[in-house]
Amino acid sequence: MKLLSVVFSFRNEEGNIEELVKRISQSLEKVENWNYELIFVNDDSTDSSEKILLDLQKKFPIKIINMSRRFGIDPCVLAGFRNAEGDAIIYLHTDLQDPPEIIPELIKKHEEGCDVVHTVRTKRKGESKFRMFVTKIAYNIINILSDINLPVQAGDYKLVSRKALNEILKQKEYRPYVRGLSVWVGFKQGFVNYEREPRGSGISKMPLLSAGPVTDFINGVTSYSLKPLYIGIFFGFFSILVSISIIIYALFLKFSNLAVPGSTSIIIAISFFSGILLFTIGIIGIYLARIFEQTKGRDQYVIKDIKDYK
Repeated sequence: MKLLSVVFSFRNEEGNIEELVKRISQSLEKVENWNYELIFVNDDSTDSSEKILLDLQKKFPIKIINMSRRFGIDPCVLAGFRNAEGDAIIYLHTDLQDPPEIIPELIKKHEEGCDVVHTVRTKRKGESKFRMFVTKIAYNIINILSDINLPVQAGDYKLVSRKALNEILKQKEYRPYVRGLSVWVGFKQGFVNYEREPRGSGISKMPLLSAGPVTDFINGVTSYSLKPLYIGIFFGFFSILVSISIIIYALFLKFSNLAVPGSTSIIIAISFFSGILLFTIGIIGIYLARIFEQTKGRDQYVIKDIKDYK
């Protein structure tokens, strides 16, 4: 019998956990030749989520990993991956938007030879068209600027084989973009389409313009490419061309006795070039910040305790 590890990173999901565990259990009962374990990584929840899990642990193979403080989604996911014992690992959110009923399809794709199986959202119920539009643009920008081909509308919900996971865990990035690493490691990639459901109980932990999605977007762009740094060079050449044009135009007005004293052109020029400089410096600053975080050598997370079902 093979073992499937299902990993969850969560914070304050007391209204969804019990239904989620029951639905996953029912889904995996249909899968032959696979046992399973459920790994819940608790990102310092303040509600009764842990108590609910401890009660469910009496009936289901649940491992609870409690973080010492709030670290965020990606560090919690990595903590779950490193404590997973399965021959294949699935990660999904606890908000019931990603239906566990398609897990048998992911396993089937894996048994057909895929080391990474992505889930692709054909429809996102309960989410505004504006959010879907912005999300699609963000994925396309990441694909244009990075050296990986991130599947559009494929989120965190995916299956990763033990072979691919071992390669992911070998990487030493302090702030990894886990969603991108599953593509970066290569191996055979598969896809399963599904319709994403509205959130179950509670409120979204990731509003569109909050720090989480914005940080994910920046990580996605800067983790796999140096192209954003070359944007500064492009702007530099562009600025030189504009400057030369302005100088030629100013000299033409002067020698044609058409020049009119005024500060408008000066203000426009200064504002334009200042914007370019600040934008370029900002891009360089992001890369420097990533280097700074990496060289400090801190652990990505600290685990307070692990409560196993064994």
